[in-house]
Order: sequence, then structure tokens, then C-alpha cells
Amino acid sequence: MADDGTATLGELLLRVARTQRRRWRDVLAPWDLSPSHARALRVVCENDGTRISDLAEALHIAPRSATEVADGLEQRGLVERTADPRDRRAVVLRPTPAGRRVRAEVEQARAADSRALFGRLPAGDRAALERILRALLDEPA
Repeated sequence: MADDGTATLGELLLRVARTQRRRWRDVLAPWDLSPSHARALRVVCENDGTRISDLAEALHIAPRSATEVADGLEQRGLVERTADPRDRRAVVLRPTPAGRRVRAEVEQARAADSRALFGRLPAGDRAALERILRALLDEPA
């Protein structure tokens, strides 16, 4: 079978993804957050009360794993559990003021890192890369 270059493209895409994941972990190091903690904090901050089941769905993880992530955020003082106003038997996660501050700081640091990484490309190439990556997504953009 002749190689049409798609295998090389796939490998390059995986290597770039690994590079970005490594950079993301490095960006999060000052806050002692894992990528899953950072994603969960973003979800909780974007919603007015997040149930564990909703967090699990948003992160595409099992509810038990979402509970562990929430526990980690709560131990750091970034989220708190409160009664769900729609169902007093249930609890929701809400960001604390420290959680909102950390989320904002992390977002700024991540944006700066993305500018540094993608700044290696001219503006036209960045636009083309975005268009190409969107075309490869399985879900609608």
C-alpha cells in the first residue's frame, strides 16, 4: 500500500497534541492543578451550580471520577458543595472566590501560552490551521 502522507500527518498531529498537553501541565504547575482539575473548575465557574453528574458529563468521565475531581477542588478551597435549590437532597458545586480567581489566572496563563505556541505561525497559517482542524472534528463546530 502506497503511503499518501496521511500516516505522517496523523503522527505529527499526535506529537503536537502531546506538546500542547505537556505545555498545559507546565502552565498549571504554579496552581498545583491537573488538567482535569482545571477543566472541572472551568465547568463549575461557567455554571450557576453544577451537579456531579453534570460535571461528569461535561468532562466525559465516570461520576465516581468526577466526585474525586470535585473532592480535590474542594480540598484546595476552589469549590464548595451547597444544597441544590431544586432538590434539597442533592448538592451542587459552586466556585469559591478563590476558585474564580484561580480560574481567571489559569485562563490568562493558558491564553499567553497559546499565543506563544501558535505565534510561531504567521497569521494566515494560523487561520488555515483553525479551518483545517475544524474540518477534522467529529462534532459540529
